[in-house]
Amino acid sequence: MAFDSLESSHSWAARTYPEVLETAESAGSILIVPVGSIEQHGHHLPVATDTLLVDAVANLGADRVEGDVPILVTPPVWSGYSPHHLSFGGTITTTFEGLLGLLESVADSALENGFDAILLLNGHGGNIALVNGAVSTIGVAHPETEVLGLTYFQLAGSFIDDIRESDLGGMAHGGEFETSLMQYLYPDLVHEDRFEATSWETEYDHGPSDMFAGGPLASYRGFDEYSECGAIGAPELASAEKGEVIAELLGDELETILRAVHEYTRGE
Repeated sequence: MAFDSLESSHSWAARTYPEVLETAESAGSILIVPVGSIEQHGHHLPVATDTLLVDAVANLGADRVEGDVPILVTPPVWSGYSPHHLSFGGTITTTFEGLLGLLESVADSALENGFDAILLLNGHGGNIALVNGAVSTIGVAHPETEVLGLTYFQLAGSFIDDIRESDLGGMAHGGEFETSLMQYLYPDLVHEDRFEATSWETEYDHGPSDMFAGGPLASYRGFDEYSECGAIGAPELASAEKGEVIAELLGDELETILRAVHEYTRGE
């Protein structure tokens, strides 16, 4: 499946400014800001994986409500908070304060157009705490707007066990989950002859062990302390077929949220 967000009718970047204003001023309007990262994903996935995937999921959700919900999707914020990946090369990271300020600035200017709701849709684990914090700071600055934050892959928690073949730890960084989505959405960017990943190991029973088993305990490690190649999980179990199923189910989940936000902000 080839994906180009500029071809969608809800692309902010492809609209004229009167079209942006018309959408924003419609009742129950929603703006999605995808937030990704540029960081290493092992030897088989591109460094833009998180940005490419969150952009695709944002537009998939917007596709599902097109015609019913006034909605636009901005170009993705492509650099995230990724200092823990720097040792491998290929990573472009912001500072924590820098990304928080950028998201606040994007929201401040975008909301001048009159949107009723803004959703910061995150695609990188290292951004989760920051995006949640930005929801609060932007919400304080814009009390008239519904301000929301969401990490897209957490939407898969309710269905992923029915799809995965890997044991716990197989859907980690560059593992079965992300590789499957990339094989479906951007197959030309996946190097299937370079699959290599290590298993997830943590010193603490309460620490993270998978994208869908985060654990309550947070600790800081450079990523080279977890993996020699940069990837963790089971990319060899990935497939485009799984990626299509995951993408469709993610679309279902995001559609439900977007429709609920639209109804709420319209006062229904």
